[in-house]
Amino acid sequence: MKAAEFSRFGGPEVLEIVDLPDPHPGAGEVRIAVRAAGVNASDWKKRQGQLDQELPQTLGYEAAGIVDELGEGVTGVAVGDRVFGFSAVSGVQAELAVLSCYAPIPPSLGFAEAAALPAAIETAARALDQLGVMSGRTLLINGASGSVGGAAVQLAVARGARVIGTGSPAAHDLLRSLGAEPVAYGLGMAERIRALAPEGADLALDVAGSGVLPELISLVGGPEHVITIADFAGAQRHGVRFSRGDAGRALYVIAQIGELIESGRFSLPVGRTLPLADVAEAHRLGEAGSVRGKLVLLVD
Repeated sequence: MKAAEFSRFGGPEVLEIVDLPDPHPGAGEVRIAVRAAGVNASDWKKRQGQLDQELPQTLGYEAAGIVDELGEGVTGVAVGDRVFGFSAVSGVQAELAVLSCYAPIPPSLGFAEAAALPAAIETAARALDQLGVMSGRTLLINGASGSVGGAAVQLAVARGARVIGTGSPAAHDLLRSLGAEPVAYGLGMAERIRALAPEGADLALDVAGSGVLPELISLVGGPEHVITIADFAGAQRHGVRFSRGDAGRALYVIAQIGELIESGRFSLPVGRTLPLADVAEAHRLGEAGSVRGKLVLLVD
């Protein structure tokens, strides 16, 4: 099969499309003929050598496609079904991929839209769980207009929470459409938030990593009510929890998101699609931050 791989660390130019042996599913897993695979910041961090040090490395953990092989004990899904989900190992930016966590693609979505979901919704749901977001709470999301931030807004609203979301003025209409009350970030942000919520918020989620953890702590009454997914150093400095997957993943959301999508209560826009052969260009676009919405690779 064809797959995206790099055999040395460096810039996007180290990425290659190579031939690798076909994978096969283990117990409880399915193999898909990949039609689309999501691209995330972890991909270029791996390519730069910031994460795993082994070489060579393949890329990608989230994908959508058509089931073509079943592992032992798999029930409820058949060869030919459209599914999306996660792989337990990297390498889904390829013609074939093994998924360990999967669900039917919601009927209203295509492959690209489905492949954009897993990482964003799992990250958002995990952070909301760790914060204890529920009906009646006011949640402040710093950086609410991106893929993870937008997912967190909609999942929190679905739980019955009031959401205040920070973003640039250009993103305010989007934030309103997702169910958040928008606030411009930058100088005076805390005052603008207090104007909306005079008693402050109950909880805060930092998605942007823009150095505002002290303000968030002040607005919610303590570091124990704040979680960041983007500012590891700041979390250590200010006693804030940094959300990471090794503390337990919210994989249940993969099976639950379809109902929200089909009822019109959740959407996650795809920013741009590129063919698998253009994986290096996808990295350049992602690192530059020049695409609003999710980057997705398409596999013919």
